[in-house]
Amino acid sequence: MAQKIDPAQFKNLAIEVQDDGLHIVTLNRPDKRNALNSQTIEELVDYFSTAPRAGVRAVVLAAAGDHFCAGLDLVEHHQADRTPAEFMHLCMRWHEAFNKMEYGGVPVIAALKGAVVGGGLELASAAHIRVMDQTTYFALPEGQRGLFTGGGATIRVTDLIGKARMIDMMMTGRVYQGQEAANLGLAQYIVDGSSLDKAIDLARRAAQNLPLTNFAICSAVSHMQNMSALDAAYAESVLAGVVNTQPDARARLAAFADKTAARVRPND
Repeated sequence: MAQKIDPAQFKNLAIEVQDDGLHIVTLNRPDKRNALNSQTIEELVDYFSTAPRAGVRAVVLAAAGDHFCAGLDLVEHHQADRTPAEFMHLCMRWHEAFNKMEYGGVPVIAALKGAVVGGGLELASAAHIRVMDQTTYFALPEGQRGLFTGGGATIRVTDLIGKARMIDMMMTGRVYQGQEAANLGLAQYIVDGSSLDKAIDLARRAAQNLPLTNFAICSAVSHMQNMSALDAAYAESVLAGVVNTQPDARARLAAFADKTAARVRPND
């Protein structure tokens, strides 16, 4: 039985449900530059744990205000005066939230703007597609603040830009923006206008795919990157056997066979 997502149950996330199965999930702490406090992390865990079983076809991860996310809520962290064990368990909840995003099987497209800093970059890197606008900048200032990343940057950001650049960002506070950031892979799209509009367009396109196909794309690729080449080849073959023979794909294959389906064309 499908589960339901009740937007009213979320305080720090604003959930907008579209008729086509698209959800726009907005980080809603603009006065804090959408810094991630423990409550927001728990809401992300709850939402992305439920989304795959609630008929969500695609998610746009957006942000209220001028900034996507300034990272860990340092004020809360300072005031909480956590023990090492307490902070370790908090980090594990961050990993739970971001793993649910990356491995959950629902396409997540992040609409980036302003600060994508520290934990905000860790959050963005868990999305499958990132769209940045001209105001977007990326940084990992942990080194200057006496901190170390705890939400997956050593895994996901390193995977995007490489070990040397990751260390440079953390150690020196280097900031990337504009086309240079996009060229490094911090975002797949850079737009002159609204990153949200572009993210919604991409999410609607993804939502038209068959759910099982999207599940495979948005979970299996990440899993296979964690395997040996031999194991990944085996897993890919098994998954292709399931996905490529799904009954819902027959009409699409028939349309290709009778030449009524749209063909792949170069961009204008």
